[in-house]
Amino acid sequence: MNRLTSLINGLRPLAITCAAVLTVFAGWLAVPQTAEAYPFWAQENYAAPREATGRIVCANCHLAAKPTKVEVPQAVLPDSVFKLKVEIPYDLNTQQVLGDGSRGGLNVGAVVVLPEGFKIAPPDRMSEELKEEVGSTYFLPYSDTQENIVLVGPLPGEQYQEIIFPVLAPDPGQDKSVSFGKYQIHVGGNRGRGQVYPTGQASNNTVYNATVTGTVTDIEPQAAGGYQITIQADAGNAVTETIPAGPELLVAEGDAVEAGKPLTTNPNVGGFGQMDTEIVLQSPNRIKGLVAFVAAVMLTQIMLVLKKKQVEKVQAAGMTM
Repeated sequence: MNRLTSLINGLRPLAITCAAVLTVFAGWLAVPQTAEAYPFWAQENYAAPREATGRIVCANCHLAAKPTKVEVPQAVLPDSVFKLKVEIPYDLNTQQVLGDGSRGGLNVGAVVVLPEGFKIAPPDRMSEELKEEVGSTYFLPYSDTQENIVLVGPLPGEQYQEIIFPVLAPDPGQDKSVSFGKYQIHVGGNRGRGQVYPTGQASNNTVYNATVTGTVTDIEPQAAGGYQITIQADAGNAVTETIPAGPELLVAEGDAVEAGKPLTTNPNVGGFGQMDTEIVLQSPNRIKGLVAFVAAVMLTQIMLVLKKKQVEKVQAAGMTM
């Protein structure tokens, strides 16, 4: 009996520890995690990030337009690694509305649609200098079959206003589906949270408008932040507008409002930008041919000059005779 009691007492700390771990794990599963995974939302909701119109789907949720820049070489050789730089500029002093209504720094993200056959270079193909420029940036292919479409983010905007993509060009000699020529590259860059979730629901990072024309009869602050605004419609029943924490109110009780007019400020300070550019997959034989052609032209010009000098000397000798 004493031995059984000792065994139970010995197992009690282990049981308590296991219960604590299970409790924490269950809580982690039960509490929703912060949804910061743009631009992965595009990956989850669209088979391809570029619509038939040419627009990148990130613009469906990030409604404000902001500039995005991209730098690529004019031409690259097959089976070579080159640098693609995406710039996502914004004022670092600005702060955005976070999901809980507080203020914080902006994150950035980017999507790069490379031509078929192009992909992110493996580490063993990158130079030490390029590895240093890339840093710890993690590149995610859009899908298992679309290595040429690459996602990055979210990343802290203070550190990543420039994102370096190390790209490996294909070799038409090894991949018969690729040919030499000119190709298009499509780049999208985003800073800040979106105004619409992929479900179609508005986030708290957007302006809220009145849905009816009438008079504001009540504004009730909510415990979690935000407001419940009651509008007595001019024609019909009263309507309640729910404003989440984040946007600031522009109306007060007793104010007359019109349908479609803003009830709040627009807190959005970010936006999405898209840029398209071109790159040439150049054949080494064409370059060799061009060099040979230029050398032949230069040699011909030199021979013509020498021949002209020779003719001038013969003419001068004939005149002296």
